[in-house]
Amino acid sequence: MTEPTPVFVQRDDRDGVCTLTLNRPDKLNAVNPPLFRQFRAHLDDIAANGSHLGVVVLRGAGRSFCAGHDLSEISGMGLDWLKFESMTLELLSQLPQVVIAAVHGHCMTGGLELALAADFIVCAESASFADTHAKWGLVPAWGGTQRLPRRVGAAKAIEIMSTCRRYNGREAERMGLANACFADAEFDAALQRWTAEILANSWHSLAANKRLIVETDGMTLHAGLAHELIRSPGSKPRNLP
Repeated sequence: MTEPTPVFVQRDDRDGVCTLTLNRPDKLNAVNPPLFRQFRAHLDDIAANGSHLGVVVLRGAGRSFCAGHDLSEISGMGLDWLKFESMTLELLSQLPQVVIAAVHGHCMTGGLELALAADFIVCAESASFADTHAKWGLVPAWGGTQRLPRRVGAAKAIEIMSTCRRYNGREAERMGLANACFADAEFDAALQRWTAEILANSWHSLAANKRLIVETDGMTLHAGLAHELIRSPGSKPRNLP
């Protein structure tokens, strides 16, 4: 009898929120190919059939968000697989929904790159952020050299990547890596408040605002203003006061 495939990414759609939970808690949710294939399948489905969703939350099971690549399974991964992983994170970043990385515990290296592909990060005080590519002679392939400096500035990004130092949740909040940091006991309730606050607004506006910001990243102000005017999907006013 064939054993059932383990569920490495749990999905829960509820009240407009899709929660994707990385589910290898015994490995601190380190990423391996089976997990990544399941993750991609969920993203493909959300992209194609996610009109009932306004927010996507990415988090980890157990005591960590994600410890990065499972180094015991990284050998033999070729360029095609790395491209698949990189494009999967690009798909995450391009979803029309607001994507939140909810980080507790370890958020290391590839796990940090995964969190950076979200629109923003909220974290618990227990969070531990680090980029340790340089410890292992590795170079980021999931956007670390691009998204991290855009989040915290080039000088801070080089510090993070050069020292391989760990930063706690409060430090991540102060440098702008995380948008907000909450006490561990309050984390889940605070996350629910954030998602409810977002979902109370126009999903049409949320998707349009995100798309226009993404599309104009790197443009001059003049070009961005023209793009906003021409590429806007138009407004869908609610009942105004």
